[in-house]
Amino acid sequence: MSAFDPGFDDLPGQLPIFPLTGVLLLPRGELPLNVFEPRYLNMTLDAIAGDRLIGMIQPTEPESEDANPPVYRTGCAGRIVSFQETEDSRLLITLKGLCRFNVKEELPLLDGYRPVVADWSNYRADMESTEEAVIDRERLLDLLKTYFKIQGIEADWNAIETTSEERLVTCLSMICPFEGSEKQALLEAPTLTDRGKVLITLVEMAVHSSAPGEAARQ
Repeated sequence: MSAFDPGFDDLPGQLPIFPLTGVLLLPRGELPLNVFEPRYLNMTLDAIAGDRLIGMIQPTEPESEDANPPVYRTGCAGRIVSFQETEDSRLLITLKGLCRFNVKEELPLLDGYRPVVADWSNYRADMESTEEAVIDRERLLDLLKTYFKIQGIEADWNAIETTSEERLVTCLSMICPFEGSEKQALLEAPTLTDRGKVLITLVEMAVHSSAPGEAARQ
């Protein structure tokens, strides 16, 4: 935890949300974002001027054309740890995941963006736990080699094999191109160990559905 991060008891009662399908932020993960839509530029500028917190959350109806589609109950708040202005009026920001939250109530629009009343009470461990994920690392790495090949993903296997369980599970959960509902399952997994199990299951399902012949040779 950074010296600049708020403590759990200092997390705000209200939080702006940024609904994006298939985009996952997890505690201690880092998420780069390209912000260009006017209402989300307003949101980001307000966050930079305030506590720098933004809640990443997914719509429950990805195909909806509603400007403000319904969202899942659970998201993850991130703190803006860097930002850069561009000449074409965009903001390039990086969010560092802090803590999950539940949407208790949605508030009226503010400068076009959506603030909510955030309930953090179920997720204190996100900021205070030092739990290491207990995963079948060998099984996960074996599956990843086939999965990355299928997806056309280049990987630094030396880095992957030496990274910690938490960082491995967090990074893979965030970057792998799973469906929105699958990303949500990863987000809502109660513990790191549970998230690791969900991750292995999702990778295994993807491998078997996309390349059964290759999977059988693993």
